[in-house]
Amino acid sequence: MRSIREIGTIRGALLTGLVAAALLTAASGFAADVRVTTKPFKGVKANTGTATFSKASPRTLTLSDDFKVPDAPAPHWQVVDSKGNTYLLQRLVIKGDKYNKTITVPDYVHDIAKVQIWCAWAEVLLGEAPFDAPVM
Repeated sequence: MRSIREIGTIRGALLTGLVAAALLTAASGFAADVRVTTKPFKGVKANTGTATFSKASPRTLTLSDDFKVPDAPAPHWQVVDSKGNTYLLQRLVIKGDKYNKTITVPDYVHDIAKVQIWCAWAEVLLGEAPFDAPVM
């Protein structure tokens, strides 16, 4: 039979372990939700607002509220990685005046140096917004 003192020690060790596990879980949750914002868009048609990258799963890009959809026939999201590779992503305008304000970054994009708004019909860069350093 265990003494009251031994039971108190075991109970204290269990409580310490639970608190440590809770702190580690909370810390990893904060680390996963890292957000990085680009510099403002600059270009011939897209020159307002910014884009924010969220590292939380799934990784996303979100346009700021002050972003104005450029008047172009087929504006798309496009990202450029640190090696200069470009990835044409979703169409910006969905239907009518709705648009893809937030998109999920595909797994095959390893890092992002710039976010661009690209007109797929005219194959013209409408505007771009760089990050201070590539994000991932």
